[in-house]
Amino acid sequence: MGDSFPEQLIEDSAFLKADRRLDTELLDKLILQLNRIYPQILSDREATKFRNLDLPTSVRVGELLSHLQGKGEEACREFYRALHLHVEEVYYSLPTRLRLRDSLDPLAYPRVYQQRYVQNDRGPLFFLGCFSVAVGMALLYYYSEAKVTGGSRALGMAALGLKSKAQEVLIWYTEESLMK
Repeated sequence: MGDSFPEQLIEDSAFLKADRRLDTELLDKLILQLNRIYPQILSDREATKFRNLDLPTSVRVGELLSHLQGKGEEACREFYRALHLHVEEVYYSLPTRLRLRDSLDPLAYPRVYQQRYVQNDRGPLFFLGCFSVAVGMALLYYYSEAKVTGGSRALGMAALGLKSKAQEVLIWYTEESLMK
């Protein structure tokens, strides 16, 4: 983490000004946190100035960040602490935090992007339906030696509602068993 907090704040300031998750209410929480717990960082008068609702939030964020950079290392550190406390999702998406998280040596630890191979995205009911058809065909083949003519006629009638390939197979099977 070689950068000092003011340098990190300079780098993160563009992101913080543009991020819509840092709205008026959250900015007020940050200002009050800095004002109440660290009055040497943000006095009452300064806090009132930064809580002015007449200015857009992005302008107030920019002014607050430039003020904190002028105050020094401790002020910037406490801003990051307050940001982490109140708006954790914004804190972890800051460019400096992302860089810090990804700062492992890329040559020593190459990133492995696992690809997900979707074999069937139709769901479990489709699988059960196909499995049931396969089991039915296996049972049909297993009991094909028996001379049950009534069952083969019913099988021929059942083929009427199926697709052409399955229909041809079932009708062929029915015709073959009737010839025996």
